[in-house]
Amino acid sequence: MTKQEKTAVIEELKGVFANLDFFYITDASTLSVEKINKFRRLCFEKGVQMRVIKNTLIRKALESAASEKNYEAIFGELKGPTAVLYAEGAANIPAKVLKEFRAGNDRPLLKAAYIDTAVFIGDDQLDALTKLKSKEQLLGEVIGLLQSPARNVISALQSGGQTIAGLVKTLQERA
Repeated sequence: MTKQEKTAVIEELKGVFANLDFFYITDASTLSVEKINKFRRLCFEKGVQMRVIKNTLIRKALESAASEKNYEAIFGELKGPTAVLYAEGAANIPAKVLKEFRAGNDRPLLKAAYIDTAVFIGDDQLDALTKLKSKEQLLGEVIGLLQSPARNVISALQSGGQTIAGLVKTLQERA
C-alpha cells in the first residue's frame, strides 16, 4: 500500500469514525475462508458493516479525533488481526451478530467496543453488550414511567368519584 493510499484510507476512516456513536474491534484471525464468508453474510443480512483494517491506520484515524471521544482506551487493543464492526441504529446490533455467529464457532473474539465515549474491553463483555438498549427503547421506558403516576392518579380519582357518588346516594336513601 502506497503512502497516498494509506492517507486516503485514514481520511476515509476519520469520516466514518466521526459519524459513529459506536463500533466494535474484533479478531477473526483463525476462521477459515468459508466461516469468514458466512460471518460477512450474516453481518450483511443484519445491516452490520465489517471491515478488516490495519491497526496503524485505525489508530491514526482515531488519534485525529477530539480527545473527549476517549478513543485512547482502545489503542491497547489494536494488536494482531483486526476487523471493525459498525451499524446504523442500535449499539447492540454488532454484539448480537457476534453472539449469534459464535453459537457454532469460537471466533470472532471481541477485543473492544466503543459506545458513546464508554469503552468495553475484552470478550467477556459480549453478554453485557447484547443487553444494551437503544436510545428509542430507553426513551420509551422513561416516558412510560413518567406517564404511570399520572395514570394512577386519574384512575384513583375516577374510581374514587364513583365511590363517593355511591356513598352519597346510599346516605341519601337512608335519610
